[in-house]
Amino acid sequence: MKDLADRLRRFADDRDWHRYHTPKNLAMALAGEVGELLAELQWLTPEEAARVMEDPASAARIRSELADVTLYLVRLADVLGVDLVAAAHEKIDVNERRFPRGGRA
Repeated sequence: MKDLADRLRRFADDRDWHRYHTPKNLAMALAGEVGELLAELQWLTPEEAARVMEDPASAARIRSELADVTLYLVRLADVLGVDLVAAAHEKIDVNERRFPRGGRA
C-alpha cells in the first residue's frame, strides 16, 4: 500500500496537483467514483451481479471503477496521514468485539 501511495504522490507532484488534492476534493472525487461503480451494478439482479466478472466488457469496467475508488481512497489517506492498512485492522478489531463469532450480523 505504501508503494502505491508513494507512486500516487509522485504522480500528483509531477503535475503540481497539490492545490486540488485537498481532503474535501479527494473525498468528493472518491464519492463520485463509488457512484460510477454503483452504476455498473445498479440494475443487475443479485444473480447477475454475482456473475458480472464473467463478461469481459463488464469485468473491464468494474476493474476500472474499483481502481479509481482505490486510487482516490489511497490518495486521500496519504494526504491525511492515515495508514489505511492499520486503520482497517483497527476497524476489524472493533467489529470483532462488536459482533462476536457465531453472532448474527
